[in-house]
Amino acid sequence: MRINADFTRRIVVRRGDAQWTPSPQKGVERLMLDRIGGEVARATSFVRFAPETDFPGHTHGGGEEVYVIDGAFEDENGLHAAGAYIRDPIGSSHAPFSAQGCTLFVKLWQFDKDDHDHVEIDTASGEWRKAPEGFAIQPLHHFAGVTTFLVRLDQGATLNRAIHPDGEEMVVLAGACADAEGDYPAGTWIRDPGGRVQRLFSADGCTLFVKTGHLAAAAAAARMADEAASGAG
Repeated sequence: MRINADFTRRIVVRRGDAQWTPSPQKGVERLMLDRIGGEVARATSFVRFAPETDFPGHTHGGGEEVYVIDGAFEDENGLHAAGAYIRDPIGSSHAPFSAQGCTLFVKLWQFDKDDHDHVEIDTASGEWRKAPEGFAIQPLHHFAGVTTFLVRLDQGATLNRAIHPDGEEMVVLAGACADAEGDYPAGTWIRDPGGRVQRLFSADGCTLFVKTGHLAAAAAAARMADEAASGAG
């Protein structure tokens, strides 16, 4: 399966406009954003647990990165409520359960092989670093040139910036923002190959999840998958 697997293209998915599909586990749905592979895949998705839903224990063969957008789930490491940012490295395992239901932003099989640390940050109580121009940043993770952080724009703020030359992903977690390409309400996912200047504006304020510096590796993985498929044919 290949979904939005051309990493040279700019992609925008608005959660309210896209279709959720059932996963093999009852009570768990996915909105697939990009994907290379079958049920085990390099994948980026929104994932939704219905209340009183569990997911069988499993091992993360390529690592798992999660941001809890709403609700909460629990596993062997404890309760993870809205605002939790979690990194489970390659070889880790868990059996998640959600009593109240939850919506997650999930990235699978995208860990560097040398990144072995389990990370969990409660961003609701995390430290924001105030910057000029009406915005603030909360760092989440940095490894081998890939950086993940939250950005908060104040009401009426405009952010002029150069998008990372190796591309970025952005999820609008709360509020809304806009640029010359369009409007982005809460629940929007944007993948941008980079190399351009963006003027981002938020009339009422917003919070963004941003990941930079990783799309060159993603494009290489897509090329390898294409070559493997061609060889098999």
